Order: sequence, then C-alpha cells, then structure tokens
Amino acid sequence: MKLSMLFPPRLKLHAYPTLKLFMHGVPIEYNGPRKADSLVRYLKKFAAPDVSILDSDSAISDFVQAAGTYFPIYIGFGLNESLISKLAIKYKKKAWFSVAKDFSEDVMVLYDFDKVPALASLHPTYNEHNIFYGPYEEEVLEKFIRHSLFPLAVPINYETLKLLNDDERKIVLTIVEDVDEEKSKKLIKILKSAASANRDFVFGYVGIKQWETLLIYLEPTRRQDFQKWLFGIEWRVNGSESIDEEDQASQVSQFLEGYKEGRIIKERIGGPSFMGS
Repeated sequence: MKLSMLFPPRLKLHAYPTLKLFMHGVPIEYNGPRKADSLVRYLKKFAAPDVSILDSDSAISDFVQAAGTYFPIYIGFGLNESLISKLAIKYKKKAWFSVAKDFSEDVMVLYDFDKVPALASLHPTYNEHNIFYGPYEEEVLEKFIRHSLFPLAVPINYETLKLLNDDERKIVLTIVEDVDEEKSKKLIKILKSAASANRDFVFGYVGIKQWETLLIYLEPTRRQDFQKWLFGIEWRVNGSESIDEEDQASQVSQFLEGYKEGRIIKERIGGPSFMGS
C-alpha cells in the first residue's frame, strides 16, 4: 500500500458523443451518466428549482428518493432559503439543494441533528452524511458545501476524476492491490476518519486490480487522459510513503503531519508499473 500527495487534476477530459447543457444561456459540458434511465433523471434535475421547498416529512422523503444517488443532496432544516439560494445556483450542476420548513423529531433522529438551523449533506451512494450548524456566513457556508461534494474517501475512477477537475485541494492518494480485500476496506475506513479531521484535503484511493480492468474498456484517447492524471509532479513525505498493516492510523497521521511540516520530496514520476503503456 502506498500514500502520495498529488496536485489537483487539471485535465479537460472529453468523451464522444458529447452533450451540452445550457444554464441561463451559458453552455456547460455534460458529465453525467449515459444510460437512458440515469440520463433522464440527471436532466430532470436541471429543470427542477434551484432550491426545493419541503413542508413535511413525506416531502423530504419524496425529495431524497427522487434525487437518486448520483448527486450529493443538501437539506437545510429550519434554514432560510435566502442563505443558500446563491450557492445553490452556483453548484446546481453538482448537487441537489432544498430547505425543510416543517419536520418531526423522527426526521431529526433519522438525519442525526439535534438543533436548528442545520444543513445536512447526504451521499446516498456511500451511505454518508455530514451536519453543519454554522456559522452561515457565505464564505464559511460555501467551504462546507464545496468540501462536502465528495465522500470522505473518494474511489478514483474515470467519473470521479472528471468531478475532481474543479476542486482546488491537494489529493492524498492511496494505492492498494484490490479495494475489495478486507485489509483495503479497513484502510479505507481509516482514510475516512482522517478525511473528517482534514477537510482541506481530498482523500482518494485506487486499486491496482480495478484500475487495470477499467483501462481495458476505455477508448485509447480516454485511457491516455486517465493515465496522465498520475503523471507529472508528485510530493512524497520523506519516510512515510508506504503503509504496512500494523497501526495504519498512526502511519496515515504521520504522513499528513510530515506534509504539513514540509518534510517533502518533490519528484517527477513516470507512472507506476500497473499503469500500462
């Protein structure tokens, strides 16, 4: 297993055929799913209000169910719509936004918050949620929304790579043999804990087995773009790149501390052996 610190990706990835969406007259690239049912659900999102108003427990449940699992979901419980309307427009192509005006204590238990106003961010695919209690100044609120667009530990694949293009944070990348192995799952849980306490970084992971399988099915141009993400400049923390199976949590912490303290080695990498030609 290996840890490294990478610059945020800046690749402009393209696939064909290409779809364009127009929001307020501005064309944007379509980066959503391409299967018919998922594509229809994705496009319905852009026709929905910037902020949906929910006035009952059943309305909240229906909203979450209709939103699906592709996008993160933000629900402002007891939150004034005006506080998030501007940010909802800005991040509409990346997330669902709503405010709940009326809800029961059962909902508070379900979404694990104990006071209002509270802003919940949900990642249905990963069964994750975060609660934000403020302050609700625009800069602080936007930082929470931006940092919550991804799960605590992001599986690196072609789709998540496209989403990461706009993120300004450094990426802590962990490379494992197989993400489905029990030891890898244990490490991913540790990465999530580290990510929760270090939201200024994106924590990602990739399995050599899964990566090789993915490259086989990608078109040559897309495969080259995908591979380039790991090429270029990498920052290694001196003496902390590798993770063995003993006390992994401490080793991840030492890696982060070393990076923050500047104990880093800057080098150009030519691609790990599993990257292929």
